[in-house]
Amino acid sequence: MSAVGMRGAVFLDRDGVINRERGEHTWRLEDFEVLPDVAPALRAIRAAGLLAIVISNQSGIALGLYTREEVEGLHAYLHHRLATEGAALDAVYYCPHHPQHGRCLCRKPGGLLLERAIARFGIDPGRSVMIGDRDRDVEAARSVGVKGILVAPNTALLPVLREQRII
Repeated sequence: MSAVGMRGAVFLDRDGVINRERGEHTWRLEDFEVLPDVAPALRAIRAAGLLAIVISNQSGIALGLYTREEVEGLHAYLHHRLATEGAALDAVYYCPHHPQHGRCLCRKPGGLLLERAIARFGIDPGRSVMIGDRDRDVEAARSVGVKGILVAPNTALLPVLREQRII
Protein backbone atom coordinates (compact mmCIF):
# COMPACT_ATOMS: atom_id res chain seq x y z
CA MET A 1 0.00 0.00 0.00
CA SER A 2 1.40 3.42 -0.97
CA ALA A 3 1.86 6.08 1.65
CA VAL A 4 -0.03 9.30 0.95
CA GLY A 5 2.25 12.04 -0.35
CA MET A 6 5.21 9.76 -1.01
CA ARG A 7 6.69 9.82 -4.50
CA GLY A 8 7.84 7.01 -6.68
CA ALA A 9 11.30 6.82 -8.19
CA VAL A 10 13.15 5.18 -11.00
CA PHE A 11 16.52 4.00 -9.72
CA LEU A 12 19.07 3.42 -12.47
CA ASP A 13 22.36 1.59 -12.52
CA ARG A 14 25.07 3.70 -14.15
CA ASP A 15 27.37 1.58 -16.32
CA GLY A 16 25.32 -0.23 -18.95
CA VAL A 17 22.12 1.77 -18.26
CA ILE A 18 23.14 5.45 -18.28
CA ASN A 19 26.46 5.09 -20.10
CA ARG A 20 27.88 2.43 -22.40
CA GLU A 21 29.14 -0.69 -20.59
CA ARG A 22 32.64 -1.32 -21.91
CA GLY A 23 33.53 -4.41 -19.91
CA GLU A 24 35.98 -2.48 -17.76
CA HIS A 25 35.94 0.36 -15.23
CA THR A 26 34.81 3.69 -16.65
CA TRP A 27 36.10 6.84 -15.00
CA ARG A 28 37.83 8.80 -17.76
CA LEU A 29 35.74 11.34 -19.64
CA GLU A 30 37.03 10.04 -22.98
CA ASP A 31 35.62 6.58 -22.15
CA PHE A 32 32.27 7.85 -20.86
CA GLU A 33 29.58 7.59 -23.54
CA VAL A 34 26.08 8.54 -22.42
CA LEU A 35 23.62 6.22 -24.16
CA PRO A 36 21.51 7.92 -26.85
CA ASP A 37 18.05 7.93 -25.28
CA VAL A 38 19.02 8.64 -21.69
CA ALA A 39 18.07 12.34 -21.76
CA PRO A 40 14.62 11.73 -23.33
CA ALA A 41 14.04 8.86 -20.88
CA LEU A 42 14.91 11.09 -17.91
CA ARG A 43 12.64 13.84 -19.19
CA ALA A 44 9.81 11.28 -19.44
CA ILE A 45 10.50 9.96 -15.92
CA ARG A 46 10.37 13.46 -14.45
CA ALA A 47 7.26 14.33 -16.52
CA ALA A 48 5.57 11.29 -14.96
CA GLY A 49 6.22 12.83 -11.52
CA LEU A 50 8.92 10.32 -10.62
CA LEU A 51 12.39 10.91 -9.28
CA ALA A 52 15.42 9.68 -11.26
CA ILE A 53 18.29 8.43 -9.09
CA VAL A 54 21.49 6.60 -10.04
CA ILE A 55 22.71 3.76 -7.79
CA SER A 56 26.16 2.51 -8.78
CA ASN A 57 29.05 0.37 -7.57
CA GLN A 58 32.36 2.13 -8.19
CA SER A 59 34.82 -0.42 -6.82
CA GLY A 60 37.71 0.99 -8.85
CA ILE A 61 38.11 3.55 -6.06
CA ALA A 62 38.94 0.84 -3.50
CA LEU A 63 41.14 -0.90 -6.07
CA GLY A 64 43.16 2.30 -6.53
CA LEU A 65 42.31 2.60 -10.23
CA TYR A 66 40.74 6.04 -9.78
CA THR A 67 39.77 8.48 -7.06
CA ARG A 68 36.51 9.76 -5.63
CA GLU A 69 37.37 13.12 -7.19
CA GLU A 70 37.57 11.53 -10.63
CA VAL A 71 34.18 9.86 -10.14
CA GLU A 72 32.68 13.11 -8.87
CA GLY A 73 34.13 14.92 -11.89
CA LEU A 74 32.55 12.39 -14.23
CA HIS A 75 29.21 12.76 -12.46
CA ALA A 76 29.47 16.57 -12.68
CA TYR A 77 30.02 16.17 -16.43
CA LEU A 78 26.98 13.86 -16.61
CA HIS A 79 24.77 16.41 -14.80
CA HIS A 80 25.98 19.19 -17.10
CA ARG A 81 25.55 17.10 -20.24
CA LEU A 82 22.00 16.13 -19.26
CA ALA A 83 21.13 19.75 -18.41
CA THR A 84 22.12 20.82 -21.95
CA GLU A 85 19.48 18.36 -23.17
CA GLY A 86 16.81 19.54 -20.74
CA ALA A 87 17.14 16.47 -18.52
CA ALA A 88 18.28 15.89 -14.95
CA LEU A 89 19.00 13.32 -12.30
CA ASP A 90 17.76 13.96 -8.78
CA ALA A 91 20.80 12.29 -7.21
CA VAL A 92 23.71 9.93 -7.78
CA TYR A 93 24.70 7.46 -5.06
CA TYR A 94 27.73 5.20 -5.41
CA CYS A 95 29.61 2.62 -3.38
CA PRO A 96 33.41 3.07 -3.45
CA HIS A 97 34.19 -0.33 -1.88
CA HIS A 98 35.39 -3.65 -3.30
CA PRO A 99 34.81 -7.09 -1.75
CA GLN A 100 38.58 -7.80 -1.73
CA HIS A 101 38.98 -4.99 0.80
CA GLY A 102 36.33 -6.08 3.28
CA ARG A 103 32.56 -6.11 3.47
CA CYS A 104 30.32 -3.10 3.29
CA LEU A 105 26.57 -2.54 3.39
CA CYS A 106 26.34 -0.10 0.49
CA ARG A 107 27.67 -2.29 -2.32
CA LYS A 108 24.93 -3.81 -4.47
CA PRO A 109 23.40 -6.36 -4.01
CA GLY A 110 23.07 -4.65 -0.63
CA GLY A 111 20.31 -2.08 -0.46
CA LEU A 112 21.84 0.65 1.71
CA LEU A 113 22.22 3.20 -1.11
CA LEU A 114 18.59 2.71 -2.08
CA GLU A 115 17.58 3.03 1.58
CA ARG A 116 19.48 6.32 1.84
CA ALA A 117 17.70 7.72 -1.23
CA ILE A 118 14.33 6.46 0.00
CA ALA A 119 14.84 8.19 3.35
CA ARG A 120 16.24 11.41 1.91
CA PHE A 121 13.52 11.93 -0.68
CA GLY A 122 10.55 10.28 1.08
CA ILE A 123 10.23 7.68 -1.66
CA ASP A 124 7.53 5.01 -1.68
CA PRO A 125 9.34 1.75 -2.55
CA GLY A 126 6.04 0.23 -3.74
CA ARG A 127 5.77 2.92 -6.43
CA SER A 128 9.40 2.59 -7.50
CA VAL A 129 11.58 0.50 -9.81
CA MET A 130 15.28 -0.18 -10.25
CA ILE A 131 16.59 -0.73 -13.77
CA GLY A 132 19.92 -2.49 -13.97
CA ASP A 133 21.96 -4.75 -16.17
CA ARG A 134 23.08 -7.19 -13.49
CA ASP A 135 21.34 -9.52 -11.08
CA ARG A 136 22.85 -7.57 -8.17
CA ASP A 137 20.82 -4.51 -9.24
CA VAL A 138 17.58 -6.49 -9.05
CA GLU A 139 18.61 -8.08 -5.74
CA ALA A 140 19.38 -4.68 -4.21
CA ALA A 141 15.98 -3.39 -5.32
CA ARG A 142 14.10 -6.37 -3.93
CA SER A 143 15.91 -6.08 -0.60
CA VAL A 144 14.19 -2.74 0.01
CA GLY A 145 10.79 -3.49 -1.54
CA VAL A 146 11.47 -1.91 -4.94
CA LYS A 147 10.63 -3.75 -8.17
CA GLY A 148 13.81 -4.76 -10.01
CA ILE A 149 13.96 -4.77 -13.81
CA LEU A 150 16.86 -6.58 -15.46
CA VAL A 151 17.92 -5.35 -18.91
CA ALA A 152 20.76 -6.26 -21.23
CA PRO A 153 23.71 -3.88 -21.01
CA ASN A 154 23.36 -0.79 -23.22
CA THR A 155 19.62 -1.32 -23.75
CA ALA A 156 17.59 1.72 -24.83
CA LEU A 157 15.72 3.04 -21.79
CA LEU A 158 12.61 4.54 -23.38
CA PRO A 159 11.21 1.22 -24.67
CA VAL A 160 11.80 -0.37 -21.25
CA LEU A 161 9.98 2.49 -19.52
CA ARG A 162 7.05 2.11 -21.92
CA GLU A 163 6.90 -1.71 -21.80
CA GLN A 164 6.94 -1.65 -18.01
CA ARG A 165 4.28 1.11 -18.00
CA ILE A 166 6.50 3.40 -15.97
CA ILE A 167 5.81 6.35 -18.30
